[in-house]
Amino acid sequence: MVALLIMSTVLIGALCVLAYRLAVYALPVMLGFEITHIVYQAGMGMIGASIVGFIGGAVAYGLLSVLFVSLRSPLTRVAVGLVFALPAAGAGYALVSGISANVIPSEFWRLMFCGLGGLLVGATAFARLSVPAKVRPSWQGLQSNNWH
Repeated sequence: MVALLIMSTVLIGALCVLAYRLAVYALPVMLGFEITHIVYQAGMGMIGASIVGFIGGAVAYGLLSVLFVSLRSPLTRVAVGLVFALPAAGAGYALVSGISANVIPSEFWRLMFCGLGGLLVGATAFARLSVPAKVRPSWQGLQSNNWH
């Protein structure tokens, strides 16, 4: 019985992490699903459509990342970031709403938690998109011999 409780707790935690990751990457995931659906309806099999959809979602994320890094104007960078973050915020809102629908009896507090969840997931999505623009690994510190 204890093993079953531990396994279910680990599984619930893993599903929460998966749901959070899917919410953060909502735009590429939904584009991948839509590409999969279109390709499957066009007559390609389920496995081939899944592969094409996965590649399409990865390409969408890569294009947004490259576009975000290559733009110079802060206003256009914010616009690209919002294109990526707003669907993630909506998915975060829906995720918290689905989880808290039967747990929080007060409608006001449920909406507050849903809004906070959407805001945090959207901010995380924007931060994940902007990380390649800020972080540049420097190997010079590792290569220099400053041991005296």
